[in-house]
Amino acid sequence: MSSASGGIDAVIFDWGGTLTRWHDIDFHAESLALAQAVVDADHDLEVSRDRLHRAGATIWGRSRDHQQSATVADLFTEAGLRHDPDLLEAYYAFWEPHTSTDPEVAPLWQGLRERGIKVGVLSNTIWPRAVHEGYFRRDGVDHLIDGAVYSSEIAWTKPSPRAFGAAMGAVGAGDPARCVYVGDRLFDDVWGAQNAGLRAVHVPHSAIPAEQVGHTEGVPDAVAHALSDVLAIVDGWS
Repeated sequence: MSSASGGIDAVIFDWGGTLTRWHDIDFHAESLALAQAVVDADHDLEVSRDRLHRAGATIWGRSRDHQQSATVADLFTEAGLRHDPDLLEAYYAFWEPHTSTDPEVAPLWQGLRERGIKVGVLSNTIWPRAVHEGYFRRDGVDHLIDGAVYSSEIAWTKPSPRAFGAAMGAVGAGDPARCVYVGDRLFDDVWGAQNAGLRAVHVPHSAIPAEQVGHTEGVPDAVAHALSDVLAIVDGWS
């Protein structure tokens, strides 16, 4: 476990499976939705879908093993396919039902800010910032975020310490021992945060696919069985 002491300056959150409820994903359907954006392909839709599915496994494998970030455009490049970004509507529509912000987020974030604690987001994602900001804006919590980092904009993904450092910088926090990270993954979120010097709170609601489990599972400093538990945990550390 990490050994931070004293007050807490910032609490930074994972997005998928933490700020949103965990859902099982039909990755075949996801890749089929992505394939709608392919242009000038010499093969049918199912072939494009298969290539995109395999490219996705490669890109997320690089994230897991080498903390290498990627974008949606990189996914198509890996698949050897050209795409039109304006044709990605079907892809984002596929994900829409999985993007709802947990109702406990707003009161939790308000409580943290009332205590003078910064609220941040750090997400491993291939999506652009505008997509995530749109979901937060839709759900009425965007004004409660002091800073956010999306791995599609930087060179690294969690669990790289540089990703956590970027998130701390986004909220104006300088001392990792005074920061907390909240996430649903014992590798990316718990081990990664602690390796970067932060305390880690695990939200154990997600069924992480075996191929996404990293080489180490951290032991969290605390467990939040509901997001609302995070406030009491942070109060105990403050």
